[in-house]
Amino acid sequence: MLSSFTLSLDDALHLLQRFLTSSNQIKQIHSVLLITNALLPSSRKTKFVYNTLIRSHLTTGHYNTSLSLFNHMLANQVKPINLTFPSLIKAASSSFSVSYGVSLHSQALRRGVLRDPFVPTSFVQFYGQVGDPRSSRKMFDEILDPCVVACNTMLDACGRNGEMDSAFELFRRMPVTDVVSWTTVINGFGKNGSHSEAVMLFREMISLVTPNEATLVSVLSSCANLDQGGGVHLGKQIHCYVMRKEIIVTATLGTALLDMYGKGGDLETALIVFNKIYDKKVCAWNAMISALASNGRPERALEMFETMKSRNVNPNGITLLAVLTACARSKLVELGIELFTSVCSEYKITPTSEHYGCMVDLIGRAGLLVDAVNFVKSLQLGADASVLGALLGACKIHEDAELGDKVGKQLIGMQPEHCGQYVALSTLKALGNNWAEAEEMRKVMVEAGIRKIPAYSVLS
Repeated sequence: MLSSFTLSLDDALHLLQRFLTSSNQIKQIHSVLLITNALLPSSRKTKFVYNTLIRSHLTTGHYNTSLSLFNHMLANQVKPINLTFPSLIKAASSSFSVSYGVSLHSQALRRGVLRDPFVPTSFVQFYGQVGDPRSSRKMFDEILDPCVVACNTMLDACGRNGEMDSAFELFRRMPVTDVVSWTTVINGFGKNGSHSEAVMLFREMISLVTPNEATLVSVLSSCANLDQGGGVHLGKQIHCYVMRKEIIVTATLGTALLDMYGKGGDLETALIVFNKIYDKKVCAWNAMISALASNGRPERALEMFETMKSRNVNPNGITLLAVLTACARSKLVELGIELFTSVCSEYKITPTSEHYGCMVDLIGRAGLLVDAVNFVKSLQLGADASVLGALLGACKIHEDAELGDKVGKQLIGMQPEHCGQYVALSTLKALGNNWAEAEEMRKVMVEAGIRKIPAYSVLS
């Protein structure tokens, strides 16, 4: 054990750099340094040991340890330098320690390290990640002659917080852009539901800058979610580009292609893509199972799930959603309940409201509305909109106007601006020949300024 030795600062630096990603080794080195009082402010090297320790704990995901090291550093009167702050700022944002990040900002001001552009750039990122775009902008504006990295960080902060007009304006004003700039704006448009804008910007980009994998994944996501299913055509063109350039279909890129083809209903091509993914991680299996379950092949989806487990790929919460959807489409209630219990237990998955909603859909879709109601009542945290929405959907399928009326009114109370609840309730009342009440529900919806979202077919 390292704890039986005395380490010099030079040895500590060497070992920390060697074991930068080894959590156990870093903890042992840290312990020896503490036990032997090697972290006292004896020389400039002490600062570098602290900085390397902070970065090492950050790299291994021990964010709070990185932050507590800074407290220890100050207590030992070791003065931080500009290189100390970026790792600390990242640790604060990763652990969502907003108050600590703000205090780091104060420390950076006091110690005059904001002259190093890398430090304010880190704060731009921090404030963007914790949902404070105004502070991000203020920090960015204080950077004299921001480089492309600082600009890209500001683009990301805007995109994360729904300020795509500001992001696009900055992007157009940037004297120099790179692939990260383009990708960040495309991804920002997609994350904020502006899929057409994402696709149009990609079309412009392709003639100027070579996209990377992150670009392709972002634009494929927008293609998959584009209204009227029009993105599938472009998605196929992107797939052709990938094949023409002989780009390796990683699990991430393959999952994006699978999602696009799955939502477009092209299972044949989806299966071809799936078989060509060289390293099938859980995300790729999830996308393929979901595509099969959502396109009329639930039995094949369940077979795929069993194959996945036989390949020693552990399912996660998304896998469980896809499997429950497959069971619901096949009305395999007993199997669905069995899988819900066994998968959660064996793979330590904590069910979310989405999982409970899928269970209600599974039970209710099979016509077992009493059992579905009892399941909802059994939930310790109560039913949210996704669970009640699934129950309302079951009522609509089986034309149970009385139960649907009760559930629908609860949902409207939870989501008064959601068009789906009004439409479903109006339909149920019409099915029960309550035409006056059905018309009244539509009238309430119109008077509240709630518009029905038009339906479309991806096959048109």
